[in-house]
Amino acid sequence: ELAALLDELHAGKVAALFIYGGNPAFDLPAGDEFASALKKVPLLVSFAERPDETSALAGFVCAVPHRLESWDDAESVAGVVSLAQPAIRPLGNVRPLVETLAVWMGAPKSSYDLLRERWQKEVFPRQKSEKSFQAFWDRSMHDGFAAVEAEKTRLQPFKLAAVQPLAAAKSSAFSLVLYPKIGMLDGRHAYNPWLQELPDPVTKVTWDNYASLSPAAARKLGVAEGDLVRINLAPVGPKKSLELPVYVQPGQHDSVVAVALGYGSKLSERFKKMGPSWLLSKLSIGDDGRVGKNAAPLAELHDGTLRYSRGDVSVTRTGGQRPLACTQSQNTISVPKNLELPGVNRRPIVQETTLPVLLLGEAAGHHEEHAAPAHEMWPADHPFTGHHWAMVVDMSACTGCSACVIACQAENNVPVVGRDEIQRHRGMHWMRIDRYYSGEEGAIDVAHQPFMCQQCDHAPCETVCPVLATVHSEEGLNQQIYNRCVGTRYCANNCPYKTRRFNWFDYPRDDKLQNMALNPDVAVRRRVGYLKVVRNRAESEGEKHNG
Repeated sequence: ELAALLDELHAGKVAALFIYGGNPAFDLPAGDEFASALKKVPLLVSFAERPDETSALAGFVCAVPHRLESWDDAESVAGVVSLAQPAIRPLGNVRPLVETLAVWMGAPKSSYDLLRERWQKEVFPRQKSEKSFQAFWDRSMHDGFAAVEAEKTRLQPFKLAAVQPLAAAKSSAFSLVLYPKIGMLDGRHAYNPWLQELPDPVTKVTWDNYASLSPAAARKLGVAEGDLVRINLAPVGPKKSLELPVYVQPGQHDSVVAVALGYGSKLSERFKKMGPSWLLSKLSIGDDGRVGKNAAPLAELHDGTLRYSRGDVSVTRTGGQRPLACTQSQNTISVPKNLELPGVNRRPIVQETTLPVLLLGEAAGHHEEHAAPAHEMWPADHPFTGHHWAMVVDMSACTGCSACVIACQAENNVPVVGRDEIQRHRGMHWMRIDRYYSGEEGAIDVAHQPFMCQQCDHAPCETVCPVLATVHSEEGLNQQIYNRCVGTRYCANNCPYKTRRFNWFDYPRDDKLQNMALNPDVAVRRRVGYLKVVRNRAESEGEKHNG
């Protein structure tokens, strides 16, 4: 269908085109060709949340609200229909697509009324628990979903050609794999600085996409991390090549080069002034004024299907460099032999075990109990009245998705510092997820270790603060008094978990409303925010009872 539409656009057969929920001028492999073809359409209407490559070509742009400002529903699992309710009123002069279509058809209604009518006609008859629609609607609004009878699945026609194996690549060639990053996806989140600065769960790189190569492939090409390489498709052409910095990825296949999609978007041009302004500061954008490079032109439209992998790709070194902004440089969880001390038992950074070993006993599962010494420097000067809060992380459930990192940043109004400050190891995330590798080069296992303030009962940051800016609460929480802090950074030096963060600069914004969000006294919610977004229930909050 996409190829047929492109042919009709070139032939001038399309009199009117409405585009919603996509940015084809950026997302498609032939984005430039599609953009030039769109100019031939007499009436081009774009429904978009913000200006992008496609809406810039449209004669009319109908601004639609963000999903947090909209009513919507979805049935992602057969038999479970979910309701999406707006969290806030729309901030701008926008209108949902369904309301716009209703107005154009001469029967204007709100999106809430349209959604309610659809549920009464199509969803309510699929259940038998409630007799009245009002009771069914109220319960669904309360629960956020409705369990109904699953409808028969309608399968789309299957094309075998779309999954045919790639042709055998030459011994000196690479296979290219294009993938969506968890933050950028296909580029729809390129406007969001939180997600631009979110470390990739595996590579821990921010503010860029890159060419991932295995250690063996990097040695063969004579490149290291940050060296620029050119990826060329066959046949070689100006629109079939891409220049990116190298990231050496342990565990990757030696014949594969992987590149993330979603970068190089027009939406990232707004980050030119991201970060503090000082004598040695550098821009977060590249020479072309954008963050990263658009890898979508390297994809292929084959038999009406977008293919994001292909063979016969050459990778050559250019001689240039672009250092990556990476938040973690150490990769291993083992202690090097040259650092082993005689007679000293060095524990690995990440405590791992297996179920058979765990069943042998608590000691086999690394759960030894440590008795308190008879004499210690900490008197019982922190009596806990009422609650004593604690939190545990299920390491086997954590996938490193980093949703908790973003939720913590939003909850605590943590500023974005920009690419240059990340390179200087001045990131401001209050929570991080360390990633460690184990095993040999060809068979790598990955362990994710979330790190946040441990809320220590005897916090080492509290003892070294000369002005008592860091204090202990009656419920066992480590608290900060901002107007006492004079910035000695003693607490950061004394934190064994290295979770303390200091701002090296002020991070003002031109927009006064954005500046208000940087106020640490502004609270968004009363309870810890990232506990509400973690997948697989990897983290849980609870009360620790004394005795």
